[in-house]
Amino acid sequence: MLRHTGNPLFEISNFKYAIPIASHALFLTFLLFASLAAPASAQEKPKVRTITAFVRLDPGDYKQQFADTLALLRNAKARYELAGYQVQTIRIATQPFPEYTAGMSKTAVDTLFHDLDAFATKENVMIAIGPALMAEKDDDARAQMLAEILSQSSNISGSVVIAGTDGVHWKAVRAAADVIKYLEDHTAQGLGNFRFAGIANVPAYTPFFPAAFHQGLGHQFAIGLESANVVAAVMAVKRDPEATRQALVAELGMHAAAVADLASKIDQETGWAYMGLDLSPAPMKNASIGSATAGFTGGRFGTSGTLTAVGTITAALRDIAVKKVGYSGVMMPVLEDSRLAQLWGEGTLTMDQLLAYSSVCGTGLDTIPLPGDVTADQLARIVGDVATLSVKLSKPLSARLLPVPGLKPGEQTTFDNPNLVNTVLQPLP
Repeated sequence: MLRHTGNPLFEISNFKYAIPIASHALFLTFLLFASLAAPASAQEKPKVRTITAFVRLDPGDYKQQFADTLALLRNAKARYELAGYQVQTIRIATQPFPEYTAGMSKTAVDTLFHDLDAFATKENVMIAIGPALMAEKDDDARAQMLAEILSQSSNISGSVVIAGTDGVHWKAVRAAADVIKYLEDHTAQGLGNFRFAGIANVPAYTPFFPAAFHQGLGHQFAIGLESANVVAAVMAVKRDPEATRQALVAELGMHAAAVADLASKIDQETGWAYMGLDLSPAPMKNASIGSATAGFTGGRFGTSGTLTAVGTITAALRDIAVKKVGYSGVMMPVLEDSRLAQLWGEGTLTMDQLLAYSSVCGTGLDTIPLPGDVTADQLARIVGDVATLSVKLSKPLSARLLPVPGLKPGEQTTFDNPNLVNTVLQPLP
């Protein structure tokens, strides 16, 4: 039944009911109406990858802040699932953590993030603490602090800003490489790097982790989709690029409008400001963006026509008339996409290809598996390429690199993470 909680939103609890014989005909009429009015089946819909709330964390009051935020997120999740959209995760992002740890002792900082991580684990929520470095003038000791925080947690994410409108932040590029190497050495299987990225021109209020952060007053939220399945269904039908773009605008636009409309209602009912929707069609294992593009090109991801396919999807996302945030471009996370992971393991997909496709899409280099003996200098060159491309094109990109300790090219990964697909490591170019 629907249980009123005093919040304008509501919660859903398990219930039992009985239908009197006299009401049977009325009940059948209700079922017929519900079947006509119900949205399309969940299998045909995108999932909501994340509902992310933005909180201006106050170290003296964060427990109450997070309790209130969790209530919002859980009620919003219930609303979306009632509408037929499965919600994968709920998340909380703060302002850049150096802003609220300034002046705190190391012991106090360690205690704060230990408590936040424990809260996240207990409540099944993910937390992003924002960038360690925002500008080239920032003290790179903050990046080392972030590395230590991430190494001692399991549900906290963070980032370093490696480029912005002022150009490439070369000191931050090197700091990001050092964080990656530290997390490889100090977390199991190097998986701390799954929760870290170097971010370039990524605006505030993106709902996707590890890039999420804000710089405002908080009390806001944004939505990120997991819609590679919708893209795949559209691109499975042979059309020219313009017809494909129009079909994507129509199909994804229908869902985007429904998701955004419900977010606006939650905004009005709760006072939490809706910032927008990141339309990036995030894949998840077998809901593969790599397979989706193959329907368009007639060949594997990476063959001629792939750039056109990726550009066509991005053009469609730009033409969908909803309030947007974040990347809103094609995501190509190698280790989160079964087809991309397979191609990587076969050696038929490379970082250079992914960077080329990033020129017309979204995320840059995402969940890239690397040999464990990669050096900090080599990592800095890879991160620097992402930053340089972002500055050249004035577009959001990020670098999330996962060197695997102890593994060499030709060896298979054995990640103990349900979100990741195992693959064979390839030598660096």
